[in-house]
Amino acid sequence: MDLRIGDAERDAVAEALHEHFAKGRLTRAELDERLGSTLTAKTEGDLREVVADLPGPSGLAQPSGRGRPHPMAWHGPGHPVHRHRHGPPPLVPLLFLLFLIGTFTAGPVAGAFLALKVMVVFWVAAGLFAVARLHRLHRLHR
Repeated sequence: MDLRIGDAERDAVAEALHEHFAKGRLTRAELDERLGSTLTAKTEGDLREVVADLPGPSGLAQPSGRGRPHPMAWHGPGHPVHRHRHGPPPLVPLLFLLFLIGTFTAGPVAGAFLALKVMVVFWVAAGLFAVARLHRLHRLHR
């Protein structure tokens, strides 16, 4: 079964390809062609084809041989198995603390408004980081 991959795997292979280019194992044309294939890859098999003729490191995780399921393996309809992070997301305690501070200093409406403003700032910052990441991936593709 060929597992689907995400941006982290594509980024790791792209970095490995750049290292092989820097060491003279790939020409500029080969690098460009392989980067294009890497950025459009959907499965581990697609990425393995891109680096099959290169010595390590390939940027891909080495098979463990233990037969352990992939952390995001699919185990039937509606039952993906994945790692769970315990506890609330890191932003939730901060928002709650700001709500409490605002509530005790200026009232519950002010506390809710303060927490909402901080949440919007984090949301905008996350959007800017996402745009920067897409820009970097686009630059790697060129």
